[in-house]
Amino acid sequence: MIQEKPRQVPSGYLMLVVLAVAQIAFAYGIYKAAVSVFVGGIVTFAILTVVLAVLWAGFFMVHPNEAKVLQLFGKYAGTVHDAGLKWANPFYSKKAVSTRVRNFESGKLKVNDSQGSPIEIAAVVVWKVYDTAEALFEVDDFEEFVQIQSESALRNLSTTYPYEPHEGEGVALRSHPAEIAQALREEIQDRLETAGVTVIEARISHLAYSPEIANAMLRRQQASAIIAARKQLVAGAVGMVDMALEELRRGDIVELDEERKASMVSNLLVVLCGEESAKPVVNAGTLYS
Repeated sequence: MIQEKPRQVPSGYLMLVVLAVAQIAFAYGIYKAAVSVFVGGIVTFAILTVVLAVLWAGFFMVHPNEAKVLQLFGKYAGTVHDAGLKWANPFYSKKAVSTRVRNFESGKLKVNDSQGSPIEIAAVVVWKVYDTAEALFEVDDFEEFVQIQSESALRNLSTTYPYEPHEGEGVALRSHPAEIAQALREEIQDRLETAGVTVIEARISHLAYSPEIANAMLRRQQASAIIAARKQLVAGAVGMVDMALEELRRGDIVELDEERKASMVSNLLVVLCGEESAKPVVNAGTLYS
């Protein structure tokens, strides 16, 4: 693999002064040679002026959070990171690579989760280039490579976890966002290691059931919520009935046989678990009629 080699090059400001002085000196030399009709001197200074003109092509600018990758006739020569006006061999080709933090949001992908349910999912990936040589020479187009591999990792992650946990299952896409984000970042990073790219953050930005099953899944979620609420309501009602019987026994308020206890428990559960307000009935007879 071709890995980055930091390259130090001369300051462009210093070379600007040197070349400007040389330009003036060569122009003056040509003038003196022409005045004295010295053909050899004219030819010499003309050749030097052409060389000087080529040297002027060596200037280039490096912006903050940017790198310039230098190549000499197809061979990698190093990377310049220091910002400012620089000068290098004019025959170097200079390719700019941004080292700024970037992000992109994938499109909404339609995939199946680990239980086979079709879902829609999208993610936001924050990344930056840390090795300019690998980014340029190890992959064809590192920006396109980041996008395609990120979407591929997102698809693979979606098939590994369920949309939501059922019956004590572990990590799920909807219920464990932090764990899913960490797993997604690690999977994308593994795929982008050869491209000189580091993934700073990866998080799911959109998650939903596909439209064709969304209504059915909504009804299932509503049913699950109702069942959970009923379980909690019944557990509370049973506790209140037990407390009422215990208070009646402890206070010696009334003596209840098993049949009366069963009737009282039934009535209390109906009152406590019913969705409508209770309508009491006043018994003007005995306890048994």
